[in-house]
Amino acid sequence: MKRKWSLSFLTGLGVAPEEAVRAAAEAGYDYLGLRLMPAFPGGLAYPLMDDPARVKSLISLMADSGVAVFDVEMIRISPDFDPEPLLPFLECAGQLGARAILVAGDDADEGRLTSSFVKLCEAAHPFGLSMDLEFMPQSELRDLAAATRVLSAADQPNQGVIIDTLHVSRARTTIEEITAVPRKWLNYAQICDAPAKIPDTREELNYTARHARLLPGEGELDLAGMFAAMPADLPVAVEIPNDEQSAGLSAAEWAKRTLIASRRILEPESEEAQ
Repeated sequence: MKRKWSLSFLTGLGVAPEEAVRAAAEAGYDYLGLRLMPAFPGGLAYPLMDDPARVKSLISLMADSGVAVFDVEMIRISPDFDPEPLLPFLECAGQLGARAILVAGDDADEGRLTSSFVKLCEAAHPFGLSMDLEFMPQSELRDLAAATRVLSAADQPNQGVIIDTLHVSRARTTIEEITAVPRKWLNYAQICDAPAKIPDTREELNYTARHARLLPGEGELDLAGMFAAMPADLPVAVEIPNDEQSAGLSAAEWAKRTLIASRRILEPESEEAQ
């Protein structure tokens, strides 16, 4: 089966949804990701749930362009988490045809985090959305082992975990741990490259993640090994924000460059990757 590719929101950070759709289509992607809620207070997001007319127009544009929404960002589970205010967000994601929601764990109490995650999965189920945990060493859900514990305890039909190659490296997650993840928990993975050296502070980890990821093949991560541990047809979201390398390029030009580099690693014999 042909692998499907998605243009992650961060790759075109600052690009409006409509421009992102056009860039994804021009670059040859199957899908794209959108951010409807900020990753941190005051962060960039496009709250489409507050603009039904824009949602309708965007759906039409995607149909004409031949690309669809894969994932929508993002939900953070804090100690005082309540899924009720998120219903408009979830409904909008469902209207857009999204498959997955990126979920970050920001509650150090693992039992409470798990309980909140169960409530979130239940709230999202009517909209046909999977809730995909993203472990990050700079969050309270620090590694794949922690995410696996939450998923095992939650046991929801619409749950999953995101294998982000950057966070795999920074969390010191092993290939063996990735191999052990049940197939039913894998809805998509995210690709980028980076230096092998792990930053020392949370600020440095966040800066690299948001502004300085490398094109596949330019860093030192074992991308081939990581993806060999996952299903060959697993959709891949290309998440490569790089302020320096993308400067001066259009959204479509950078999107195409990131896709070509990613396919060189995962589809070395592909004609499009030559």
